[in-house]
Amino acid sequence: MNKLITKKILPLIGIIIGVIYILNPTAGVIEIIPDNLPYIGNLDEAGAVLLIISCLKKFREK
Repeated sequence: MNKLITKKILPLIGIIIGVIYILNPTAGVIEIIPDNLPYIGNLDEAGAVLLIISCLKKFREK
């Protein structure tokens, strides 16, 4: 059961959180770094994309 959690469930939760943050239907209510800051405004979205990619890699491992 512990292996199932670390291999499938936790990466799936990370993917869901990342996708919700990227889609963000509330238009910025849960912004970590405001987008109107020059040069660093989109770093939180980049971090969410990296979270999704790393969780997809972990999810695909056997």
